[in-house]
Amino acid sequence: MKNLGFDRRMGFAVQGWRHAWRHEYSFRTQVFAALLVFALLAVLRPHLVWWALVGVMVSLVLAAELFNTALENLADIISPQAHPAIKIAKDCAAGAVLVLSAGAVWVAVLMVLAQR
Repeated sequence: MKNLGFDRRMGFAVQGWRHAWRHEYSFRTQVFAALLVFALLAVLRPHLVWWALVGVMVSLVLAAELFNTALENLADIISPQAHPAIKIAKDCAAGAVLVLSAGAVWVAVLMVLAQR
């Protein structure tokens, strides 16, 4: 699988997005939240640095959701039955998404306050 062309590698990435969209409620929720935040940006028309910061936060949250999905799927294959160590790994991955989501909300709140 190494040294494949860019179009093939991009296809794998798109398949990952499709899987997350179809099977992960949390991913769809985060995408809709991102769309709402970008709509808020369009209404508030803040300085360009806010667009960049919000864009980075949105990217980080969505990437974390994708990593979380990948880890959960891999963990389920490694240990289909409940295992305390697998639960900790899944909980920590979900916690990472929560931390990034809270950071994104913080940035959004600061952006709104800065527009006053």
